[in-house]
Amino acid sequence: MNSLFAKILLWFWCTLAITAVGVAFISALNVSRNTRNKESPAARLVTFQLAEGRAAYETGGRPALEEFMENLKRIYGAKGILTDETGRDLLTGKNRSDLVRRARHETPYPVIPVGETMVARAADDGRYWFFLILPRARVTSWFLSPDHLFVILAEVLLCYWLAYHLTRPVRDLQKAVERFGRGDLAARVNSNRRDELGQLARTFDRMAGRIQTLLAAERRLLLDISHELRSPLARLGVAVELARSGAEPDKQLTRIQKESDRLNALVGQLLQVTRAEGDPNSLRRDPVRLDELVEQLVDDARIEAGSRGCELKYGKREPVTVTGDPELLRRAVENVIRNAIRYSPAQAAVEVALARSDGKAVVEVRDYGPGVPEEALPRLFDAFYRVQSDRDRASGGIGLGLSIARRAIELHKGAIHARNAKPGLEVEMELPLAPA
Repeated sequence: MNSLFAKILLWFWCTLAITAVGVAFISALNVSRNTRNKESPAARLVTFQLAEGRAAYETGGRPALEEFMENLKRIYGAKGILTDETGRDLLTGKNRSDLVRRARHETPYPVIPVGETMVARAADDGRYWFFLILPRARVTSWFLSPDHLFVILAEVLLCYWLAYHLTRPVRDLQKAVERFGRGDLAARVNSNRRDELGQLARTFDRMAGRIQTLLAAERRLLLDISHELRSPLARLGVAVELARSGAEPDKQLTRIQKESDRLNALVGQLLQVTRAEGDPNSLRRDPVRLDELVEQLVDDARIEAGSRGCELKYGKREPVTVTGDPELLRRAVENVIRNAIRYSPAQAAVEVALARSDGKAVVEVRDYGPGVPEEALPRLFDAFYRVQSDRDRASGGIGLGLSIARRAIELHKGAIHARNAKPGLEVEMELPLAPA
């Protein structure tokens, strides 16, 4: 028997059977004790029947005694026998001395009656014996009635329900584990129970979620790297071939160094974000002066903005502190700023602002470029997504800057949005303020 349900159900039923047998045993012993105890109601009833039978015999003879015995059998469903002191049946004349000997030598210890049950009483003067013979079915009905059978059936059904209630979450967990083992990483138990089995199911769900997150982060990292390293590697290969041919080696080496630095920065960003997504506990929780961080990024990006003929403005400065990983926050804000510079037209401004709003720090970055179609806004932060009509590869970029920014912001329990400012595009980053 390998089924936990069957084991629990059998255990309950065996316990129920032992309880029922024990109750019947104790009830039978109580019946036996009550017939021996002269002060019990049952014993007093037999003594009363002895007196009545004796009075009927002494006043009316055998006919009166016969009528009394018939009434006794009709009312109580039991057989009565009245004998003299020698054991002679006063109604039939049969020798009932064996009943007298049995009554005189009755064991003082309570026993469960087997077969018919006899209750004997002797008259105070010793002249008569009265025997009340109870059939076995009549004795059994005293402690095992149809009501008892109904209760037993109800308990059997209750045991079945309890066994099913205890083993159902185990079966659900088994099914979820089997699905998870076959590769269905979305398999969950989703138990609402508050007991230990519910806690076990929720522990599995957390473990499965963590494994799914780790595997998804690993797959995303492999996809990001394999997709985005192709173009820089191809350019590196071309630069190496040109350097080997001897055509402008210094220029080609500079280009190789530039592509190498670009690859290194890209891989560093991907690794850092993916590592934080795979293990949220590894995310640093340091106080970060966001106003100082944004100001430093704006100063660093002014050179790039100047090379593209646009101006970088930073306004609405106020002290703002958030909690998080400084490097991830730096990469998120920097990617948004550089993305705005990349698509800003010449002689235009890129505006950066920082403010507080409803317990959040809000960083706004706006350019005055062509913007994006409204239907493209929901996908603007997806990896490798490009708006080919307005923001094509001629403007540069690797297709991961805004995606990395969104993932970094969401790791800090924040949100990032984009909307058309007409003209241009405005990106808004929200981060929870650090506790006071």
